[in-house]
Amino acid sequence: MAGEAMSPRRIPRRVVGPAVGAGAVGAAYWFMMSPYSQALGRFPYRGPGDERVVALTFDDGPNEPYTSELADYLDGEDVRATFFQVGRAVERHPEVTRRLASSGHVIGLHGYTHEFTQYLRRRTVADELRRGMGAFAEVGIRPALYRPPWLLRIPALPGLLDEHGLHVVSGEFCHLLEVAQPSPHRIADQALRGAHPGSIIIFHDGWDGKSADRASTVEAVRLLVPRLRAQGYTFTTVDHLLGLPAYQHPADDPTITRLAPADHNR
Repeated sequence: MAGEAMSPRRIPRRVVGPAVGAGAVGAAYWFMMSPYSQALGRFPYRGPGDERVVALTFDDGPNEPYTSELADYLDGEDVRATFFQVGRAVERHPEVTRRLASSGHVIGLHGYTHEFTQYLRRRTVADELRRGMGAFAEVGIRPALYRPPWLLRIPALPGLLDEHGLHVVSGEFCHLLEVAQPSPHRIADQALRGAHPGSIIIFHDGWDGKSADRASTVEAVRLLVPRLRAQGYTFTTVDHLLGLPAYQHPADDPTITRLAPADHNR
């Protein structure tokens, strides 16, 4: 009969199959890659409380000249940010990482290769963490913060992070298409609409640890900072926002830079 609801027993398999597949993909995404999922352990995407403070974060660098352009602007505005960097990019631009750390920005680990398949198995994730930490050791830094590439987590990740003394950090994307570089105004407008007290805002100053044009991101940050300040926001780094250490400083390891604590709430 026209308009009659179709009985589940009469739904064609060509309809059921794709629907079930799409549902499974959606569930897997939420479980393993959503900024908000806590299914595989604590994955903080926002700080506590209602104080009007935000943390600006940047993934996938260093990537020149854009990382240095961001640093020039942020330093001039007395804003400290958190940069989750890719090990092989740090190897290409060690002086940029050193400059950021010496200016009071916080450096976190974002893997070594940023290749998707490397983050699906325990063995390859362990290798990414080991090689990534090795790249940072070469510039005298031992991060305590880790953001997975694509926010991808597997069940083995919490145990691996414990072995390396790392704390995992999520966040909220400034704009879902920011990596494709829409106009700076679109990025800044969306980031401003999404900002809340305690927000951890994710930008990208690189692309998968490779070179990429990030001019729109740089300009969007220049637009966003004064607009957030006009709304009463101040800026901090992820470690201060979440009450976590920024770096590991073993007393018996003379190769690790001891960065003096600073007031990051600006």
